[in-house]
Order: sequence, then structure tokens, then C-alpha cells
Amino acid sequence: MAVDYGDVRTGIAISDESATLAGEVLVICETGMASAAEAIAVKAKERDVGSIVVGYPKNMNGTIGPRAEKSEQLAESLRKLCDNVNVVLWDERMTTMSAHQILTDAGRHGKKRKNAVDAVAASLILEGYLRSIVK
Repeated sequence: MAVDYGDVRTGIAISDESATLAGEVLVICETGMASAAEAIAVKAKERDVGSIVVGYPKNMNGTIGPRAEKSEQLAESLRKLCDNVNVVLWDERMTTMSAHQILTDAGRHGKKRKNAVDAVAASLILEGYLRSIVK
């Protein structure tokens, strides 16, 4: 499972059983980190995931900014909430920009785009992580 954490919307992507590609994508709307972490933990338990990959939005120069710090805090909360689940931070630089481009290419605009961009970004995070573990 991959997570693209946002202050209002959080994208989630869950791999298929073979762990080769993103199968299910969804968006949860929770405005506080604690409630978002709990909602993510519920989804992880419902789907019996083995790993949660939290998008880690480092700055382009590799430094850690406020968004990356929030991701670190979310990952720590998930480690406490999800027993026996591996929680990892995954460098997600450029995934949101790539998600916007994918949606533009697909002709998605307006409210539909706003609701989809986090899920698409989570899919990109998950696919990048899955590619890294099959090498």
C-alpha cells in the first residue's frame, strides 16, 4: 500500500496480489494527521497489507522540508498503529507533477482532477517502490 499524504486529501494505492502493479486506488478525506493515520491503518488492516509506503516529498536538492517532516510523523504514527506492517518512506519528488500531467493527458480537469490527483500520485509512488524491490 502506498500513501500520498495531504492535509485535506490522502491518496492510497494498493497493489494487486502479485505485488507488481497498483490495483486499487482511493482517496480519503481527513483533515488531521491522527485521523488520517487511523483511516489508513483501517484500510491496511482490511486489506491485510504487508507494507505501507509513505511518500516522502524531499526538496529537489535532497533536503527535508515541512512536507517531508509531516510524512516522517505520519510514518511513525502508522508504525505504532499497524503491528507487523513494514512502514517505509519513499522519495516521491515529482510524483504530484507527474500525476497532474497524466490527468491533463487524459482530459481530466476541474473537481474530478482535484479528487484524482492524490490517488494517481499514490499509484506512482507504489509503482516506483514495487519496481525497486523486484530488481
